[in-house]
Amino acid sequence: MTEALLKNTETSLRDVDVIAVAQGPGSFTGIRIGVSTVKGLCWGADKPAVGVSTLEAMAWNGLCAPENAIICPAMDARRGQLYNALFTIEDGHPVRQCPDRAIAAAELAQELGGETRPAFVLGDGAELCAAALEAAGVRTLLAPEPVRRQNAWGVAMAAPYHEPESAETLLPSYLRLSQAERERQAAMEKEKQGE
Repeated sequence: MTEALLKNTETSLRDVDVIAVAQGPGSFTGIRIGVSTVKGLCWGADKPAVGVSTLEAMAWNGLCAPENAIICPAMDARRGQLYNALFTIEDGHPVRQCPDRAIAAAELAQELGGETRPAFVLGDGAELCAAALEAAGVRTLLAPEPVRRQNAWGVAMAAPYHEPESAETLLPSYLRLSQAERERQAAMEKEKQGE
């Protein structure tokens, strides 16, 4: 896909200044593949990398939200949680209001409970999030389907707001342990208790 993109845009990798990637949160496998691909491209071409929060990249789609809305990216993190962060749009770009986090939809609804501004909700967890916010009385606007999901445009728009780094220091951001890591920890704890 990368080769096709470069060919279709008549661009050489040597003409690229920096390579940006959504470094998470998100699917463990998807984030790992994306970050690994960018690390390989950067090492091979001796280029710097920029890692961008998936939630921040999604917040760029909030440029179409009504003025003064809270941009609320929500990805379904499973296990009753959402990956979420909150943003406002200021001077034509998203401004972070809290760090990326894994949070229960009910907890997010409680946090926004007294908010007078509408929450502009987007992401693959948007419907789940919107239902929880609406049930708590939070004024909620569901992003239109064409701008609801994360995309490469958001990563490209967010990248200039971050310092480039070496491929060596670029790491995925998972926000929580994978299922395999959780199971391993549980087995180790069980083993300790049996000693």
